[in-house]
Amino acid sequence: MSVTHHRRLGIAAGAAFLTVAVAGCSGLGRTAVGTVTYDTPRGRHIQVSNPVVTGCHRLAPGGAVSLANRTLIDFVMYGTPDCTGKGTTYIATTLSDVIAPGEGPWRSYTIVH
Repeated sequence: MSVTHHRRLGIAAGAAFLTVAVAGCSGLGRTAVGTVTYDTPRGRHIQVSNPVVTGCHRLAPGGAVSLANRTLIDFVMYGTPDCTGKGTTYIATTLSDVIAPGEGPWRSYTIVH
């Protein structure tokens, strides 16, 4: 094998590796490693494992009155089902929070990434 042939093989292997590496780090399908648990106003306990980091996530009908973030990423909680509006609550990684007395439940969340 000539030096030129080895060089071409090295370039092809490097290009293939780079393509795989870029595809793996693209953010598509990335998840927040861990679990999120929350309680609904009716006392139902719900657990979500490894939620996707992109988009708005709706909570169960009725929303949530408490949430435990056991992931490696922070959450922003909303009182609306479409992740809009004022009065958000920030729940950092490995922390928990509950709704203040007299406030409505959280209806959705986004993940800070």
